[in-house]
Amino acid sequence: MAKSLKYSDAGVDIEVWNLAKRRIGELVSSTFTGDVIGGFGQFGGMFSAASLKKMDDPVLVSSTDSVGTKVKVAFETGIHSSVGEDIVNHCINDILVLGARPLFFLDYIGINKLIPAVAEQIIQGLARACKAGGCVLIGGETAEMPAVYSAGEYDLVGCIVGVVNKGGIVDGHTIAAGDIAIGLRSSGLHTNGYSLARKIVREVAGKRYGDLFEPADKSFGEVLLTPHRAYGPVLRLMDRGLIKGCAHITGGGFQDNVDRILPGGCDAVIDTKAWMPDPIYEFLQKAGNVESDEMYHTFNMGVGMVLVVDSKNAEAALNAPEITTFEPRVIGRVVKGAGKVILEY
Repeated sequence: MAKSLKYSDAGVDIEVWNLAKRRIGELVSSTFTGDVIGGFGQFGGMFSAASLKKMDDPVLVSSTDSVGTKVKVAFETGIHSSVGEDIVNHCINDILVLGARPLFFLDYIGINKLIPAVAEQIIQGLARACKAGGCVLIGGETAEMPAVYSAGEYDLVGCIVGVVNKGGIVDGHTIAAGDIAIGLRSSGLHTNGYSLARKIVREVAGKRYGDLFEPADKSFGEVLLTPHRAYGPVLRLMDRGLIKGCAHITGGGFQDNVDRILPGGCDAVIDTKAWMPDPIYEFLQKAGNVESDEMYHTFNMGVGMVLVVDSKNAEAALNAPEITTFEPRVIGRVVKGAGKVILEY
């Protein structure tokens, strides 16, 4: 008689998920506020819109992204506690640049095989970043797909929804020649350029992630897994009318992100000598023999966000106590042009 097959014979074990579900539910529920209706485990997350009635003209702002190949470093090091922070903070920054504060976040984990300890580490990071950013982790999905992902692998994707008053949208349309560009320090590579970074570290330089990166007195793995920084306090400067435009420096570097906020008649001139990139960038450039233009087009090079302000507001922005931890500094200026970003070396 033929064997009676079960779902677990195809690589999906529902019992393992049920065992992990309680702890995951505790982590998710720890982010809930009074705006959440219902509890963990429902088919959909419910969020009260009552607080939006206090706003003059609320506009919902959404974004979605993934951690990208940074998860490959997590696979190889066995450190999964920071990638959850990465995706939440990346998404918070993406809506922040429009002036939006986050309301709620949803995650998707596609995984080869559910290992409760790994899932818990990931969701700990998600919950930690959501609470720090004032955002509710309202729902998510974990899908075991052994035919799609290799052993030990997973993908991590997030979606965020936030809100801004229509009159408070920051989109760069008032940017003009004479404005000043201020750079905010990144915490490292954030979540971009990892395909190149991994190739240089592992293949070209022949390093292991456990090897010491002496300038930082940390392992290569620890340096590369430094969580993506969130720039939430910038919202307070926006509330004060100090920010005319804001760019999150992600994939494509300065050239493909700052240009997204420039009006057609303006160029942004970025002085790359205005700050010192972290030592990891120098290592990657030298070890990989990477041209400067390619470095600045791939990595954030130590600047995770660019604020454009009127020159008369530059000092107020630079000295704002809310953002001192990001080491703000003038890194460029706006001139007449055609909507391009010009890098000066």
